[in-house]
Amino acid sequence: MNETPNRLVDPEPRPDDRLDPALRPKTLKELIGQDQVKENLRILIDAARQRSEPLDHVLFYGPPGLGKTTLAHVLANEMGVSIKITAGPALEKAGDLAAILTNLRAADILFIDEIHRLGKTIEEVLYPAMEDYSLDIIIGKGPSARSLRLKLPRFTVIGATTRLALISSPLRARFGAVYRLDYYELPAMQEIVRRAARKTGVQAEEEGIQEIARRARGTPRVALRLLRRVRDYSQVRAGGVVDRASAAEALKLLNVDPLGLDDVDLRVLRTIIQKYNGGPVGLSTIAASISEEPDTIMEVVEPYLLQLGFLNRTPQGRVATRLAYDYLNEPYKVDEQQPRLIP
Repeated sequence: MNETPNRLVDPEPRPDDRLDPALRPKTLKELIGQDQVKENLRILIDAARQRSEPLDHVLFYGPPGLGKTTLAHVLANEMGVSIKITAGPALEKAGDLAAILTNLRAADILFIDEIHRLGKTIEEVLYPAMEDYSLDIIIGKGPSARSLRLKLPRFTVIGATTRLALISSPLRARFGAVYRLDYYELPAMQEIVRRAARKTGVQAEEEGIQEIARRARGTPRVALRLLRRVRDYSQVRAGGVVDRASAAEALKLLNVDPLGLDDVDLRVLRTIIQKYNGGPVGLSTIAASISEEPDTIMEVVEPYLLQLGFLNRTPQGRVATRLAYDYLNEPYKVDEQQPRLIP
């Protein structure tokens, strides 16, 4: 099975997603949405400042594209400290992490993206560094090997993950603050698109902004990507102004429907409804039916369908809801014997 390449609404980062520095919020005040998380972070920052201490270790989790990396930069700016960035897959050996830790200064932030992909040996090095601010180094080999403990300055680890369940319990326990990022509400998405259009010089009418925000799946990364594509269409075919008509036509050409669903999302729903009587059906069966990877469906497609209420996860498998039938104009009836919908 081959994963569908370059889905426009895929929240995972792509090479062309490099964020214009002008678009990245620098403070909590500039950050749009995630109000509850912002309020908690404001208290965390103010308390640390009053005690003249580094921030407690922070873990952000939630679907991709919601701003976990941006929040790490915001915390560094708010605290007035440097931030070092790495990713779980990039730390292959204990020495890789040791080299980063020994170069940190007091109160610095170490941001580890995809922290759930850290190897076990890397985690063993990170435990004492986070808890005791010390680094254990083994010198020599065999019987003559000895352990040397180096003291580290007090620093902050900020972790980001889309798979909280894959982080080991000992590592999770070392984070003093854990926050979930949720999909953005429509007003917040509109403000994000509006701000991005203004910062990048895109001429956009309010109705065009609303059309893009409505189809962005509650994900800022997707919204900015759609804005770029609609801008291109408007420049070539609509006199350079993003209005409702040009935005709708551009996104229709890109196979992004009014709810932000694309061909992969619709194939998943239609497969469950038309081939498997609405479910329940297993994830691997769905994946095989549409020639996709199970992980792609579980991590990228399903979260938004669950958010819309189009899909339910049950112990027996995935089940399409009445909302999904209505949206796809599929006839249905309720089976009294089974907790599912049958066409």
